[in-house]
Amino acid sequence: MRDKRLERIQRICLALPEATEQEAWGAPTFRVRKKMFAMHAKSVNRVEASRDALWCNAPEGMQEILASNEPEKYFVPPYMGVKGWIGILLDNVDDEELEALVTQSYCMVAPKKLQALVSE
Repeated sequence: MRDKRLERIQRICLALPEATEQEAWGAPTFRVRKKMFAMHAKSVNRVEASRDALWCNAPEGMQEILASNEPEKYFVPPYMGVKGWIGILLDNVDDEELEALVTQSYCMVAPKKLQALVSE
């Protein structure tokens, strides 16, 4: 099952202009020109066992809104949460929603010329 989740993430992340995959901290990360915009990780839900998640950069204020309004889908990830990143529980979001969040994260770090190539 994990391989299918990783393939899903790779398909979405690597479709973005100049996106690359690089392993860091024992997990696949996705970058544009060396700047990370997503990371595949195991999340630890307080109620349930560990689950696959994708951590993404989020606009200011979005982390709090998503994590508090839809805790079955989103959480504040350890380490990167203090920087405003959001954790996305992969089994609880569809491809369209995941793609929108990944694209938003990508556009937060990509150069303007690459952002212009992405239609949000």
